[in-house]
Amino acid sequence: MPIDAILFDKDGTLFDFGNTWGAFGRNMVLRLAGGDHTRAAELGRIIGFDLETATYSEDSIVIAATVEEIADLLAQHIQDTSKEELIDVLNAEAAAAPQAQAIPLVPFLEGLRQAGFKLGVATNDSEAPALQHLASVGIHEHFDFVAGYDSGHGFKPGPGQLLAFAAHVGVAPEQVAMVGDSLHDLQAGRAAGMTTIGVLTGLAPAEALAPMADVVLPDIGHIPDWLSKI
Repeated sequence: MPIDAILFDKDGTLFDFGNTWGAFGRNMVLRLAGGDHTRAAELGRIIGFDLETATYSEDSIVIAATVEEIADLLAQHIQDTSKEELIDVLNAEAAAAPQAQAIPLVPFLEGLRQAGFKLGVATNDSEAPALQHLASVGIHEHFDFVAGYDSGHGFKPGPGQLLAFAAHVGVAPEQVAMVGDSLHDLQAGRAAGMTTIGVLTGLAPAEALAPMADVVLPDIGHIPDWLSKI
């Protein structure tokens, strides 16, 4: 059955994870630590972030978790800040994070739209920062659908966001490709009955994605060529 719609994860898929989220991690832990580098490094280790190198471990909670899940973990180690305040800090720092495009996104997305594909974004980020990130590089209007974990459809690895996209654009799930850089993305795609495409612009290696992916590609720029051959 042909693919008529493509749903993208955001971080690590449309945007290169390491180049985008290093600054977020550094600014966020320093803000929560009140500028104390030793304390900030401790908070970084809790979420799988190295303050000195501004890099994440492959199993960092930041890669695929929701803001609430990250806040729940941090709240266990920060006594004077509520979960709601932590969420506000995380969302504010996320919204301010400069986005490093995995490939030049405007011509890529315009090409897909001209080819007739319906396009969407499903992220475990909050919806408001996600919309800001897309708008910051001029691609918000290229998508028919954008959902965050707080948009009312659940979050990955559950299939709710994915099925909501398929219903919104009027395409059967089996005619949708889910594209992502983490197992959460691909597990959600499988649960929704979609084709799954893994990309290597996140932190997960190809061998980790392969069991859940119909194909693993270097980046999203390889998708049109792959689709033309299936």
